[in-house]
Amino acid sequence: MPSTIAARLESLGHRLLSASAPAANYVPTTRHGGLLLVSGQICQENGEARYIGKLGKDISPEDGRKAAELSALNVIAHIDAAVGGDIERVEQVLRLGGFINSTPEFTAQPQILNGASDLMVDVFGERGRHARTTVSVASLPRGVAVEIDAIVAIRN
Repeated sequence: MPSTIAARLESLGHRLLSASAPAANYVPTTRHGGLLLVSGQICQENGEARYIGKLGKDISPEDGRKAAELSALNVIAHIDAAVGGDIERVEQVLRLGGFINSTPEFTAQPQILNGASDLMVDVFGERGRHARTTVSVASLPRGVAVEIDAIVAIRN
């Protein structure tokens, strides 16, 4: 396993994304002591929304997992920005919150969020194991399939 988080991302076929600007009146991260709270991040790349639609109707479960993974990559980008590029300071991903844009009949939300959870463990190792909540929602910003927020412990 590569020794740095950036190298692990690259070995998984990903790159560290640039942190996006907030879409409304909020900040992308808030830090209190060793805790970093990351605002909800949607599945977008270079400002372009991806995976538009609802799970159970427009989006396949496989693409839903990819949407969750892309949302998690955006969470990682904001963690990196909040720690000034020293992402090795992550002590533990404590919690992920997953919001899945899905039909009322769709019940595989936990499997969709595994796209994000698996990425966190692949990137951070044991430090990526986390508690989480996954809920279905009627819609998400820009019509995307997934949004994820996070709470992370950061070494000072």
